[in-house]
Amino acid sequence: MKNMGTIFRLFADYLSQYFKTRLAYRADFLGELVSNLVFELINLVFIIVVFQHVPTLKEWTMYEVIFIYGFFLIPYALFSMFFGFWDFNERYIIRGEMDRILTRPVHNLAQVCLESIAPDRIFGVISGLIIMGYAAFQLKLSFTWYDPFIFIGLVISSVLIYAGVYTAIAAVSFFSDSRTGISPMIWNLQNYGRYPVEIYNKFIGFLLTYILPFAFVGFYPSAYFLKKEQWYTFTMLTPVMGVIFFAIGLAVWQYGVKKYQGAGS
Repeated sequence: MKNMGTIFRLFADYLSQYFKTRLAYRADFLGELVSNLVFELINLVFIIVVFQHVPTLKEWTMYEVIFIYGFFLIPYALFSMFFGFWDFNERYIIRGEMDRILTRPVHNLAQVCLESIAPDRIFGVISGLIIMGYAAFQLKLSFTWYDPFIFIGLVISSVLIYAGVYTAIAAVSFFSDSRTGISPMIWNLQNYGRYPVEIYNKFIGFLLTYILPFAFVGFYPSAYFLKKEQWYTFTMLTPVMGVIFFAIGLAVWQYGVKKYQGAGS
């Protein structure tokens, strides 16, 4: 508990410093926000264009797919706020920054997360909520009083899945000095989670469910709110998958740290 309190205090300090540095260049900060919004809108337009040529995707309508996309944006934005591992190999392994991290008393993974914190990604959450709300209105979805709590639980579970997968992938860098890594390939695969898994062949469906479970960060949680009862079992498995894959990610990370021999001279 004492270590957790220290981490939360450090989080507040890093957050304060982040906004001080970013707001020193307001135009750059706003430009990045706009570019992120445009990127999300382009993906939304792509979905709309697809449905101009086909009425449904395996009986899934346009607004149902848009709803899934909206949900998909929320856990990804929250994950990106705290787990910016995109340049981990280059920054911490090749440049030797991991040696500095390991000399400090705070847990090494927490330090890496704090140093890459990106609070501006919270706007991805807002975009996702707006897109979900728009699709829900068009679909005339109804919600119960406990649905917001289920929504929060599913979002947290999805964030844990992202964190576990990418923590494990980042840990691979402890055993390799490659400058590229496999993160770009995994990033492309994760985008499959914003569509119904049944539109893919069985191999892709298995991959997205049990190996790289990105179907649990978009499709399966959304199925609950879309009243797709045949997928409820997988929706309920989302928290379980979140805990399992986050635990796997931490275990791989800890093993990698133990095997890490330093940047050398």
